[in-house]
Amino acid sequence: MSIIVNDTIAAISTAAGQGGIGIIRLSGPAAIDIAEKMFKGNKGATLAGRKSHSLLLGTIYDPADGSDVDQALIAVMRAPGTYTREDVVEINCHGGVAAIEKTLNLVCAAGARPAAPGEFTLRAYLNGRIDLAQAEAVVDIINSRTEAQLRVAVDQLEGGLSQKIGRISDALVEALAQLEAAVDFSDEDIEVLPVDDIGRMLREAHKELIALGETSNRGRILREGIDAAIVGLPNVGKSSLLNALLREERAIVTAVPGTTRDVIEEAISIKGVPLRIKDTAGIRHSVDEVEIIGVELSRRTIKTATLVLCVIDGSRPISAGDIGLVEEVKSEPAVLVINKADLPEDKSVAGLELPQNFKARARVSALTGDGIDELETTIEKLFFAGEIDMSDKTLITNARHAQLIERAVGATREAFELLEASMPEEVVATVLKDALSDLGEITGETVSEDILGRIFSRFCIGK
Repeated sequence: MSIIVNDTIAAISTAAGQGGIGIIRLSGPAAIDIAEKMFKGNKGATLAGRKSHSLLLGTIYDPADGSDVDQALIAVMRAPGTYTREDVVEINCHGGVAAIEKTLNLVCAAGARPAAPGEFTLRAYLNGRIDLAQAEAVVDIINSRTEAQLRVAVDQLEGGLSQKIGRISDALVEALAQLEAAVDFSDEDIEVLPVDDIGRMLREAHKELIALGETSNRGRILREGIDAAIVGLPNVGKSSLLNALLREERAIVTAVPGTTRDVIEEAISIKGVPLRIKDTAGIRHSVDEVEIIGVELSRRTIKTATLVLCVIDGSRPISAGDIGLVEEVKSEPAVLVINKADLPEDKSVAGLELPQNFKARARVSALTGDGIDELETTIEKLFFAGEIDMSDKTLITNARHAQLIERAVGATREAFELLEASMPEEVVATVLKDALSDLGEITGETVSEDILGRIFSRFCIGK
């Protein structure tokens, strides 16, 4: 990735397709001058004299032939008080595809360069408005599908993670300064902290890094969701359970065994946790070629799922098929869902022995909805121990951050172990610098251009 920051870039910043408004954003030293070349303000008003963060109504026109393109509202925002800390212009057109694309072509012909994916946010980072962790949070906000995902992403954008990393880094820098002072001024009467005190500083930073790293499992689930599979014999109510969880009629429900022949996947949110939930074909012996394929897909889904909801019909005696299916489920955690709670429960259900990977039983009626809320609470507790609405919203949701924190944990551990083994201060200092470099890659203080290219390539154009 070749980083250029002294020119003016432009891109469509609204979603593709038709809409009420389409926005073309420009950022750079010539943003206002470029927009002025194709804009006629009402009553002769111009952009050049506008105050920062003001709006002006007028018409976009083609300078080549003078023809009008669209009426537009232009926002003028002057550096440094903008998203990129550069001059920014946003042209608010009507949301028709032709008007938006024509306007973008005009600003590019007038001297702007088409922006690369994420280049506006990259400039915000390079110009010091946000750090790298905050820049990555922008993508997480855009991709958020649940309120919990949004809360965590906003916390990161507001600097929650960066502040924690900063406090830990400050402690490591202080320890490093003490170690280097001991080396540089060993022959002079300079007061340096005792080795035991430096060791305590390193151990405390190490503990904080471990605690932060331990949030990555919850963060990963919030970011990526839980792969959940609904499995069971034919006609136990799997599709009805999916519909009950979705609160809509998504899967076809009939009394005919084998109605579901393929895996149906839907995204839902349970207590703020995203689930990719799959309704599978009923598992049984069959001679129907299509149903055989569906059953094989169900078995593969069981093996790859993070969570399995194993459904049985609680109104009928436990069968050999039910027992065999329970034994086939190896995912942990698994939940036995006893469906048809609106009917009397068969006595054999209570005596069904479950393997250790089954962490809970839930009695529901997919028909009436009874027990569905309790099932959702059970799923939440299995993955978060009831902590999904935690007061501390700072979680590690990014795999890159998790790897770097893990490396920093190892480096800080090595540092205090070397110190306690009476190794030379310069050896300990070298290891500490590695830890600081790892943490600096999270906030962008020590990141390479190649890593920046990989990070910002995940952004959409226009952000």
